[in-house]
Amino acid sequence: MHDLMLESERAAAGELVVASPYDGRELGRLATADQGHVEDALAAAYALFRDRAGWLTIPERVEILARAAEIMQGQVEELTLLAAGEGGKPYTDSKVEVIRAIDGVKLCIETLRGDPGSVIPIGTTPATLNRTAFTQKEPIGVVAAVSAFNHPLNLIVHQVGPAVASGCPVIVKPAADTPLSCVRFVKILREAGLPEAWCQVLITADNATAEALVTDPRVAFMSFIGSARVGWMLRSRLAPGTRAALEHGGAAPVVLAAPYDADVALPAIAKGGYYHAGQVCVSVQRVFAPAADAGDVAERLAALASKLVVGPPEDAGTEVGPLIRSGEVDRVAEWVDEAVAAGATLVTGGKKLSNNCYAPTVLLNPPADAKVSTLEIFGPVVCVYGCESLDEACRHANALPVAFQAAVFTAEIDTAMRLYKALDASAVMVNDHSAFRDDVMPFAGLRESGLGVGGIPYTMHDMQVDKMLVLKSAAL
Repeated sequence: MHDLMLESERAAAGELVVASPYDGRELGRLATADQGHVEDALAAAYALFRDRAGWLTIPERVEILARAAEIMQGQVEELTLLAAGEGGKPYTDSKVEVIRAIDGVKLCIETLRGDPGSVIPIGTTPATLNRTAFTQKEPIGVVAAVSAFNHPLNLIVHQVGPAVASGCPVIVKPAADTPLSCVRFVKILREAGLPEAWCQVLITADNATAEALVTDPRVAFMSFIGSARVGWMLRSRLAPGTRAALEHGGAAPVVLAAPYDADVALPAIAKGGYYHAGQVCVSVQRVFAPAADAGDVAERLAALASKLVVGPPEDAGTEVGPLIRSGEVDRVAEWVDEAVAAGATLVTGGKKLSNNCYAPTVLLNPPADAKVSTLEIFGPVVCVYGCESLDEACRHANALPVAFQAAVFTAEIDTAMRLYKALDASAVMVNDHSAFRDDVMPFAGLRESGLGVGGIPYTMHDMQVDKMLVLKSAAL
């Protein structure tokens, strides 16, 4: 069992057994913390922040991150198997995640070195003569990062990497299902030269312990990735002055608008819908097609879905792995069965498989009030709806209290621009699926889907303060 990765002399509260979501085999054991450990960790992190003379310099942060990226580059295979094993994302996609994570660390360096601050245009009125002003970046303070299971390495990089680059002491709580990749990344940072107190790991399955961390007044910024229910609850309990960014989920819409190339659209939709068994906050969930095409779209999508290889996530040939917990398999099955009973046509799938897997599923025209139409499925289920017009498609696409990324397939530029303007989304992909993302892009859930803007440069902006200097001199 690993030691606690916290600045505390207390004995561990217990241990967490990490198991494969596919076959239940034990992958590791980690020491767990309680609220006493949280107090020790916060005291250590806050003391670091209050000691300005001891802050890590920008060159020190750059060197640490560069060395971390180098170490990760030499461990791609190990990191891939670790992430695939604990998270269930297939090997090929997990390797992509690891490569993205390495690039994310490098992006932290680029963002850090490339931010020049700003010059404030004063000295332009009689009252501001003989003055100049500019801003520079300072760390905001202690960061508490609460993460999700579905990208066990890259999400941690997106939360911890910007904190280290910004000069913030950070305490990170990974998902209880997938903490091993987080622990490994933090160990890499420490191997790269980051003093241990600057990045601590809180391992706990106890919600009260996590809440004690993020609601403490010594926390300056909370980064949360996870369910809307938990995220909005935590935000409501933050101490006065604590800033926050929340990344929740959605029910991503895709609009097929004539003329569109089905040979391009359908494979992309299949990838965006069944990638990581649909356990992605911007997975394709609702496809709105012309009414005359909907049946054919569903059948062709089903043909693609039925050929996907479902199996062990560590196998290079697996395309769809397990859901993270057996309870999630049961929930998805219940939602699909309810939709079919209410009138949806089951085109393919619709059944639980062994080893926590659910068959890639296509539903045609489920009722508008069905759970699969109104709530985030977070499973390998894509719904196809026939619409008589683009206005009808947009009306249905925009009908939910969640809004994140959306997609449009069309060969007509005016139609693409019309839908770009009409869809409620923070990003609209044209001729690509809704789950496309590059780590330099802004990533923002709207309405109940989140608060603030993710993406490494934007997270670094949130974790820093623009501190202004106003200089008065008769020589100016």
